[in-house]
Amino acid sequence: MISNPLEDPFYYLKNFDHVLGWICARYDDVLTVEEQQFICEFGQLPSASQALWVRMVMRKGQHFRASKLSYPEIGDTCQAAAPLLGMGWLTDQAPLALPEVFEVLSKPEIQARFNQHIVRPKAKKDQWLEDLVPQFPQVQSLSEWHPTLAERLYSLSHRAVCDRLRLMFFGNLSQSWADLVLADLGLFTYEKVAFSPQSRALACREDIEGYLHLYRCREQFEAGVNVIEVLPHVLGYSVQNPWLQRRRGRLLFQFGQHCERAGELTRALQIYPHSRHPEARVRTIRVLERLGQTAEALALAEAAEQAPGTDAEHQQLLRMLPRLRRTLGLTARAKAKPRSHDRLDLVLPHDAALSVECRVAGHLHGPEQPVHYVENTLINGLFGLLCWSAIFAPLPGAFFHPYQSGPADLLDEDFYLRRAELFDACLQQLEDERYKDTIRAAYGAKFGIQSPFVAWSCLSQSLLDDALHCLPPAHLKVWFKRLLQDIKANRTGMPDLIQFWPAQKTYRMIEVKGPGDRLQDNQLRWLTLCEQHRMPVTVCYVQWQEVAGP
Repeated sequence: MISNPLEDPFYYLKNFDHVLGWICARYDDVLTVEEQQFICEFGQLPSASQALWVRMVMRKGQHFRASKLSYPEIGDTCQAAAPLLGMGWLTDQAPLALPEVFEVLSKPEIQARFNQHIVRPKAKKDQWLEDLVPQFPQVQSLSEWHPTLAERLYSLSHRAVCDRLRLMFFGNLSQSWADLVLADLGLFTYEKVAFSPQSRALACREDIEGYLHLYRCREQFEAGVNVIEVLPHVLGYSVQNPWLQRRRGRLLFQFGQHCERAGELTRALQIYPHSRHPEARVRTIRVLERLGQTAEALALAEAAEQAPGTDAEHQQLLRMLPRLRRTLGLTARAKAKPRSHDRLDLVLPHDAALSVECRVAGHLHGPEQPVHYVENTLINGLFGLLCWSAIFAPLPGAFFHPYQSGPADLLDEDFYLRRAELFDACLQQLEDERYKDTIRAAYGAKFGIQSPFVAWSCLSQSLLDDALHCLPPAHLKVWFKRLLQDIKANRTGMPDLIQFWPAQKTYRMIEVKGPGDRLQDNQLRWLTLCEQHRMPVTVCYVQWQEVAGP
């Protein structure tokens, strides 16, 4: 593929051809007849028609006015569209409901067509639609809606096929064809990972259909369809693929949360146990408590305490158990006294243009004691650089196309276990000075490449130098091991600021809290970890100076 799209105006078409070739090579055994026919017929189209089709597919929506499809490299739009119309890939007579008409017409055009029916001339476009929908329930072509509009409307009729092909290539529907363009423009750069021709996101046709099934269920739910209508389609779907099991579990968890917020506690209680989401068990306990089934809630909480799934779950259980025991009149169990965090109180002048973290950083910063606003970026970044080779190891099922910012199984429970030897080898470098060379080398060689851990814009050379000079490798090892225990939960919650004393080769981390703000659960967990290992960490509480009256 061409690295500079300006050298070839059809760069996007070459990208699309590349994707089709990739899919044919890796998914030939699972392609449906319709998909095979689409790929074959696409290759037989004139290049201008191919380009027009790809341009439309890369845009959002289904309906496009001819005047909005003007591309110099394609030339005459009507001429390019003719073969597509003949094959049924486009139609210029698509039936439209009134909301779709409002999407493709401008406000003056709507006013010209419906002027005599508009009762609020100065209202907004969506308000006009609200007024007119009851009067115009019919579905008809744009030419029938607006006979005097001298312009054709082209509508895609094969987007679903392209969406399935996009799913096969990317392994998800959250990435769009635009990702190919952004990569070619140099806005995104991806690590080059070697993978076999057999590598693919979805192992079989059943996986593809299962993903699409769950995706449609999610779309219906997010569009406002009642959970009662969607729920049977998710509960009735069984799957062996662990990745799809997790997607199903997340969707069921969302259903449970929705019912809980709506006060439908009995239904929420029926849904949560079917979800394998890490928070489902705690929510089940909470719903049992709200329903007055305290004994059942306590029994489940005590069982969960014996084998908590995550640190976050354990933290919540420790708060719930005393309350449940009190409600049942049981003796309170002895509990450890909460640690008192090292505290710094500041009174600073308020500056609405700066965040409270920046105000504190500016106040504490000095030439001999620089302060950096890092939040979650520094520790994650150092981890990502040291363990780059392990993170991007070409394991089966981890990488299957060239536009991945990280392995597909990054948040899976067995992510570390599958790479234990690789990660252990990386962390072993912290026992001597090798880790510094590895991190510096990765910073230079990989700068700008997409990574799930490294935010390049937040990791300057000066910050990297200060960190490697002042942070003890033993502390880095504690942080990195905690990340690997639960990447999803533990890559957030780190202190906002870090202050270095290069002359003394030391540091302190600072969590900033503005007026009325309090420590969140994930922040408390990180503070506790630092305190357990005698790492210098401070909570800074800020109050604003009172402005003197006139």
